[in-house]
Amino acid sequence: MRLYFLGICGTFMAGVATLARDLGHEVAGCDSNIYPPMSEVLTRAKIQLDLGYDFEPVKQFNPDLVIVGNAISRGNVALEAILKANIHYTSGPEWLYDHLLKDRHVLAVSGTHGKTTVSSILTWLLAQAGQQPGFLIGGVPKNFNQSSALGKGPYFVIEADEYDTAFFDKRPKFMHYRPKTCIINNIEFDHGDIYENLDVIKKQFGYLVRTVPSNGVIVAASNDQNVKQVIEQGCWSKVEWFDDHDAQWRVESLSKDCHHFLIYCNEENLAEITWNEYGRHNMHNALAAFVAAFQLNIPVATLQSALASYQGVKRRLEVRGVANNITVYDDFAHHPTAIAATLTALKSKTERGRVFAIAELGSNSMSQGLHQKQLPEAFAHADSVYIYKPNSIKWNIDEMVQQLTSPCFIGSDIDDIVSEVVKDAKPGDQLLVMSNKSFAGIHERLLAALS
Repeated sequence: MRLYFLGICGTFMAGVATLARDLGHEVAGCDSNIYPPMSEVLTRAKIQLDLGYDFEPVKQFNPDLVIVGNAISRGNVALEAILKANIHYTSGPEWLYDHLLKDRHVLAVSGTHGKTTVSSILTWLLAQAGQQPGFLIGGVPKNFNQSSALGKGPYFVIEADEYDTAFFDKRPKFMHYRPKTCIINNIEFDHGDIYENLDVIKKQFGYLVRTVPSNGVIVAASNDQNVKQVIEQGCWSKVEWFDDHDAQWRVESLSKDCHHFLIYCNEENLAEITWNEYGRHNMHNALAAFVAAFQLNIPVATLQSALASYQGVKRRLEVRGVANNITVYDDFAHHPTAIAATLTALKSKTERGRVFAIAELGSNSMSQGLHQKQLPEAFAHADSVYIYKPNSIKWNIDEMVQQLTSPCFIGSDIDDIVSEVVKDAKPGDQLLVMSNKSFAGIHERLLAALS
């Protein structure tokens, strides 16, 4: 079958496209922005990429089916032409379930934060146990160097996003996956462009819980009141609670940066973990994946050694380079909670030097100012803050900056931000770039200027 993807460079759509290619379909796609790491994944897969949304490349490809990403809305030139031509179309999640997930044991990793990391860890644990899992992850795990794989075993790990499915299907993506194992890592308000408030989001997670069978397992964060309330709304599966002090599963850090910790189950010390990641949020992520894998009867010793060899995910506290003893990191953080957790993690690892936060407030929720009250606290662990202010920002950043406790520079030009950072940075400093977009390649520009 010939499949054409509208919005192919999103992390989810790129993964579905490579899975479709691996299943033997002819695949091509287009997007308005083509940038790493997903562009690299698609190029390695030898998938045709068309820049922009002109209908002519779609017409020339002559698809049997068009798979429409959730970033595509009515008014898109290619979409309008596809509708007029009566070309058959569907969504990525629907296609994925029909052609791959329906016959697998699906392990869905949900939550506002940590989905990519937990999915990556869980997939690695299963792989090291010889299970040959399939996976679809909204990032590129370094242990696999690809965001998706068909796998040969019964298990399929999927990052279960609560964002909407497509322009014609406003249910969350995760409603299509029918998991037998479901992790709910946390629940916060986000995606204000489609969800009116937190209660609406919690209702969607409640619907997800209803899809888990009675012989399935839900791994739920007990230190999150929103998660607890969702489970209390109705649950027909076994629940494994983790991460609270009095939870069935908990961790105890043995180091300041949380790279060394103990895992307890019912107060029994099951494992001592030493790994390459750091930060309390990553320790939490490791525990969630450990608990889910343990439910599949994977030996503790296997899980322990697998965590020790876990290499992380691209764009998650990823070192992009070092120039003049100044390190530039890249991170996907784009929500106040994630920004705070990432800065705290880097600060815990930094013995000398300062931590600079360089942020692009690029998500829809950030652009609308839905998180502006939480940002001052989120940036509190940074020694200096640099914020890129695009034209899409609809709120007064200056008012937020007045509440910051650290020096802050706001720029609407990337070169101005680079110049300001380079002027302020000294050997030993850590520069943390945070964005869910490409940030106009600021990482390379910083490294070049610092050199």
